[in-house]
Amino acid sequence: MKSKLPKGVSSYRDRHGRRRFRFRGNGGTFQLGTEYGTESFWARLAAAQSGEKTRGVPSRVASDSLEAVAQSFVKSPRVQAWSTNTRKTYLGVLGELRREHGCRSMASLETRHIEAIMATKADRPTAANRIRKVFGMLCKHAMRMGIVAQNVAASAESYRNKGEGYHTWSEAEIARFLDFHRPGTVAHTAFTLMLFTGAARIDSVKLGWHNVVGDRFEYRRQKTRMQGGVLISIPIGGALATLLSSLPRDRLLFLQTAQGKARKESGLGNLMRAACDRAGLPNCSSHGLRKACARRFAEAGCTPHMIQAITGHKSLAEVERYTKAVVRADLADDAIGLLSVKKTRTKNG
Repeated sequence: MKSKLPKGVSSYRDRHGRRRFRFRGNGGTFQLGTEYGTESFWARLAAAQSGEKTRGVPSRVASDSLEAVAQSFVKSPRVQAWSTNTRKTYLGVLGELRREHGCRSMASLETRHIEAIMATKADRPTAANRIRKVFGMLCKHAMRMGIVAQNVAASAESYRNKGEGYHTWSEAEIARFLDFHRPGTVAHTAFTLMLFTGAARIDSVKLGWHNVVGDRFEYRRQKTRMQGGVLISIPIGGALATLLSSLPRDRLLFLQTAQGKARKESGLGNLMRAACDRAGLPNCSSHGLRKACARRFAEAGCTPHMIQAITGHKSLAEVERYTKAVVRADLADDAIGLLSVKKTRTKNG
């Protein structure tokens, strides 16, 4: 189990024989308790990684306090249905809010208070916006508890992230990767699956023959599992069909390890990182393949709704964000061409 623990985390047996966890780093050792994977564990780990000393919360808290709402929220069906990655991300943020603002009354919380807390992360827009999102979830839960009447986090101004996020693979980079990694290798299989299905890493490691339904490739996105999982149904053809025809039928999962075990999402990420480095593609990553998939469909003239059906994004805004890297010059040529055809038809008609 040791190899599965987060970096810097180890376990040991205390004098009573109980297994405890600790984090070593930032010039010290931080105790993480005995309950691995709980919200308390991730909160303590987040504090330890930032060099803070964890503090316990009062055994008795006001019924309208942030801490009281948080305690109820983490036990809610919504949080219990979160994936491991989602729990790590948002419970880490929530843990920091509980430590710093646990005694704050949710009933007296105003938008300006949330924006002031977000401002402490102004140099990290993504972190600031996660605070806004977590406050939004807390406010909605507090509304269900009858503590507040509205979600004041909804009107908090989010921070604009100037970065483009993960780099979108270009056609030249795709060709270079294929020059280095030939069919039959795990890297080539993973690359093809992600590029031609748009599947994220967390979904790719779970794909297998059970996802082949007739002449279609179907799976449900893990990220939207709370809503039942968005069903992706893609016709099998082209490179995807070629790949599937080369894969053995006796494998449970397409990307399983040599020992026949399911590969971890982080393991696939590390594998693709090494594969990209060997191909001389330092800016490319596995997540960038999902964006390249969306880019290709956009450049082919697909509508946002059509792309959404492939990628499984929850909103068209997310689709637009993923397709920012389209080759605009080519699209402009296509647009002018269509306009010319229309004018010719009008003139001749």
